[in-house]
Amino acid sequence: MKVAVVILNWNGKALLEQFLPSVTKYSADKDTVVVVADNGSTDDSVEFVKKTYPKVQILPLKENYGFALGYNKALEQLDAEYYVLLNSDVEVTKDWLKPLISFLDTHSEAAVCGPKILDYKDKTKFEYAGAAGGFIDKYAYPYCRGRMFNTVEKDEGQYDTNAECLWVSGACMVTRASVYKELGGLDERFFAHMEEIDFCWQANNSGYKVVNIPESVIYHVGGASLAMGNPHKTFLNFRNSLLCMYKNTEKADWNKILFKRLILDGIAAVKFLFTDSPAHLMAVYRAHREFFKLKKFYTPLISSGSDSSGKKLVMQGSIVLTYYFKKIRKYSALSK
Repeated sequence: MKVAVVILNWNGKALLEQFLPSVTKYSADKDTVVVVADNGSTDDSVEFVKKTYPKVQILPLKENYGFALGYNKALEQLDAEYYVLLNSDVEVTKDWLKPLISFLDTHSEAAVCGPKILDYKDKTKFEYAGAAGGFIDKYAYPYCRGRMFNTVEKDEGQYDTNAECLWVSGACMVTRASVYKELGGLDERFFAHMEEIDFCWQANNSGYKVVNIPESVIYHVGGASLAMGNPHKTFLNFRNSLLCMYKNTEKADWNKILFKRLILDGIAAVKFLFTDSPAHLMAVYRAHREFFKLKKFYTPLISSGSDSSGKKLVMQGSIVLTYYFKKIRKYSALSK
């Protein structure tokens, strides 16, 4: 088997009913298998897939392991050259897989790639979680070609060229199986959110390239697991970005970067207090507390090398200051 398209499901019958038709229709190929890895669902989503899509392979898992561990447990059971991690709330388009697989077939230096991701609810706009390829600043605040914080651009073809990037969205991430295994898969302590950024950052630091391929287009709903306004989502994003930063930042720079990151997170917490609710402020506090408990399991990089993509693709300034104080709201304006 060359390609395994793997959808992680947990009590998601409604999403499978809505989005699995496009995946099965446009992923039919003798070298491709569509797999639903079920995270211990208690609804009848597995029975629905078995009855309606008998050609789709079911991988039952014993419980809800979350996004990271769930995928790790599923993918270790599959023998394929390429893994495609695909969210259950994604509509794919005709020939969506071909540019992605073709690129990896012909570019041995690339380990991970992803499509252009547009908003399912407004298909003229980029989707928040991925857009046309992601980047990160030195304090582990992410941004994308097509999305900076809450400013989401309209897709007018401005990012329709292949681009080396720091990360691609876990909504649809294609990776060489060999590299996935080499890097140890997704970090299981993350549970969900930013584990794909961490994985891609590690790939870059290991000398591989991560590339966005906008010829491939998908539409993503987003927030199907946790809505944007959910405090637990805030907790996971802040905690996991701290872990991500700690794992992928050179040891010599760590303390200085952490100090500035604490200041930025403090500002964010105060903003949450006045614009959202105290629950989000507490989520930031809990994220920091949990990070300091977990950091003992990791060590920062000794050195990522002067020519590492993981170093070159990290913004050496602050995207927070760039966005809020310099008022730069589009990726295309960053170089100016």
